[in-house]
Formats: sequence, C-alpha cells, structure tokens
Amino acid sequence: MQRQNIQWFPGHMAKTRRLIGEKLPLIDLVAEIIDARIPYSSRNPELNEWVKSKPRIILLNKCDMADESVTNEWVERLNDKNTVAIPIDCKTGSGFNKFIPSVKNILQDRIKKLEEKGMAGKTLKVMIVGIPNVGKSSFINRIAGTNRAKVENRPGVTRGNQWFMIGKGVEMMDTPGVLWPKFEDNTVGEHLAFCGSVKDTVLDVELLAMDLIKELKVLYPQMIIDRYKLKCDLENTDDYDILTELGKNRGMKISGGDVDTERMANTFLEEFRNTKIGRITLEKPLNN
Repeated sequence: MQRQNIQWFPGHMAKTRRLIGEKLPLIDLVAEIIDARIPYSSRNPELNEWVKSKPRIILLNKCDMADESVTNEWVERLNDKNTVAIPIDCKTGSGFNKFIPSVKNILQDRIKKLEEKGMAGKTLKVMIVGIPNVGKSSFINRIAGTNRAKVENRPGVTRGNQWFMIGKGVEMMDTPGVLWPKFEDNTVGEHLAFCGSVKDTVLDVELLAMDLIKELKVLYPQMIIDRYKLKCDLENTDDYDILTELGKNRGMKISGGDVDTERMANTFLEEFRNTKIGRITLEKPLNN
C-alpha cells in the first residue's frame, strides 16, 4: 500500500512566523501547546530557532485523550531548567491551576530584577504558540474567563495576534496556528492528520484510516479488538481487509453487498479523535 505524502502550508502561516519573530522581543515566556497524543509531531521543529533561550512552558493538551502513563514519561523528558511541562485538558480545566504559578516560578529571576529596578508588579508577557487545532483559543478562553478568543474545532481559524489578561500581572498574546513548510518525516504528517490538524479534504481518508490501523494494531491491538469485535488475526491481516471487517461488523454495506470502506474510514478516524477507541498516545519519548 502506497502511503500519502501529506503537506499543508497555507499562505497565512508564513505571515504568522514573521509576526512571532517581530513580537518575541516583548515576550518574557513562551507557552507552547502540543497534543499529548502526538507530542513529537505536534511540536513545530522551527520553534526552538525562533524562541532561542526564552523560558518555556509546554502544555500537553488533550491529556484526557492520551495514555496517561506515556504522558507522564513525556513530562519527565520535557522538564528541564528552562522548561516546565504541564498536562492539561481544555475541556475540564485540569492542570490549569498550575499554569500561572509555573509562569511566576520560571520567571522569578526576571521578577527579582524588575523589583530591583523599582518596577515591581510589571506585567509579565506570555506568548502562546502551537499548531492548528491544538487548543490555543480554548486554553485562553478558559484561563482568561472569556470567550473573546474565537474557538472552532477546525484548523486555521485564528488569523491575527490578540492580547488577553489571564491573571494578576500576567498577559498573554495569542497567535494563529502555524505548521512548517514541509514535513521531512511522512509519519509526522500522518500523525497530524490522524488527530485533525491537517484538513481531511486534502487527504484520501481510506489510506489515512489504513495507516492508523497499521499503527494501532501494534500499539493498542486489544482496543481495536474490543471496540469493533474483531475475530481476525490483526498481525497477519492486511490493513484494507481489517478496514473491510470493521465496516462489515458495523453493517456499512452498499448496493451489491460490498462494504462502504470510505464511510468506515471516516467513522474510524472520528472515533479515534473522539477517544471512543480508548486513550491512545501514538508517540513515546526516544530513549536518548
């Protein structure tokens, strides 16, 4: 089976990169939101070059949808002297109470220097960044107690920089979601597509569903078996045959008795994204 070459770089994203670079000198800390299900693929590889040595908080959003034990591994791996990692859930607010204290803790040297200059209480400025559909606007709406940041469950909604007060003495700048010009590793593009950060309209959903099946039958085989009541040997069954079996078990037939594999592919992707298959993390920290 030929894998898809997934790329998506709308024109407004080039502008976003420029805006981030222009505003960065005003910023004390960068808050990066990533998807806890794909912590590697949902991080922009260009971001380290952009933000350089700025202190950073990494928010592993959708942690309620991810494998908790693997999320804990990622938190341990991402934490260092200049970075704090916090699992959060924008729907329930889980982990939000750690954010502002973490901002002030990681910026304590900056706060001390401001006090020494007679500037105690000066507003700390945080820039929030992340790829499309990762939850930036939802995070701001909840932490700022406002719905002024436009929220929509589809990539590419936020277009311009917006500032929000998120707590006493802490202000946050929202930025549009930005991908990078090219996915060097096709797996990165696939993982983003699985989680909805690349528009389905530019993809072959059957190929995408089969690629997801290929990964899940290795990582979480029992979840697929339990959810779809499969009887076949996953390891020795072709991915298309598994997709067909899923559709057959769901009664997704078309005229002539064939299985509607396109409809089943859409259903499979939707059920993965809605955690109906289970709490799944597709990427683990590398052991190096």
